[in-house]
Amino acid sequence: MTATDERTIEAITRPGLYDGIPEAVYHADPVPGGSLSSSGARKLLAPSCPALFHHEQQHGQPHRAAFDFGTAAHELVLGVGAGIEVIDAPDYRTKDAQKARDAAYAAGKTPLLPRDYKVVEAMAEELKRHPIAGALFQPGTGKPEQSMFWKDPGTGVICRARLDWLPTQVKGKRLVIGDYKTCRSAAPADIAKAVHEHGYHQQDDFYRRGARELRVGGPDTSFVFVFQQKTAPYLVTVVELDHEARRIGRERNDHALKTYARCKETGVWPGFSDDIEMLSLPAWAERQHDEQGFTS
Repeated sequence: MTATDERTIEAITRPGLYDGIPEAVYHADPVPGGSLSSSGARKLLAPSCPALFHHEQQHGQPHRAAFDFGTAAHELVLGVGAGIEVIDAPDYRTKDAQKARDAAYAAGKTPLLPRDYKVVEAMAEELKRHPIAGALFQPGTGKPEQSMFWKDPGTGVICRARLDWLPTQVKGKRLVIGDYKTCRSAAPADIAKAVHEHGYHQQDDFYRRGARELRVGGPDTSFVFVFQQKTAPYLVTVVELDHEARRIGRERNDHALKTYARCKETGVWPGFSDDIEMLSLPAWAERQHDEQGFTS
């Protein structure tokens, strides 16, 4: 494992598991020539397309305030981050509140209103009480924010992934790697929809690939998601994806890796279509029309 700090990071040129890479450096991609992340692999495929992926790689993504809550929750749960700045205001309507929020962003911190900070504090405390999730992220049992870099053997594409938490390997015990997600509902049926909507089954497979290539843990290393509801009582559900979900994630990643390799080689990043598409109305629109009784 390689220890790093922001002053010494210039480029990642060798496969490995790296400790201490700042989040901003990781997301900016420290690999010369570029690497593919799990979120990038998802962005290459429908309902997105390679052109959108390439645009984001070239220009970056605009900051989304909606992500601040999840970022802060991660920081309190994992015990590591760039810092949280509590803005002493009920909302961001005043110029003073906006100025304080923008100053926090400029300093690399996550601004939160007091009411939201109380929520993420309560979430972190509730997670600690969960018999599985609390043990997965227990301080002293592993390291947070570990970055993996490896070469995909099938395509030669350099890949990267960032583990929320890497537990310390205990001899004779299976290594269980957890990834923390905040969500609207921690009900299993709703989580299944979120996994499909956000492509978490691709993330599952992508992270397993990295762990396998770098020999993190052993052949029975397990990867689980820890979902926590953002509203009281801040329920926690830990899930491991089944064989079919993992198969679909694997096949989508295979396609994404081949697409990325082809686009890099040709320099062509296709949009949604270069042809004239025959377009139908959504099925629900046709049903609605027929139910309204229109006749030709």
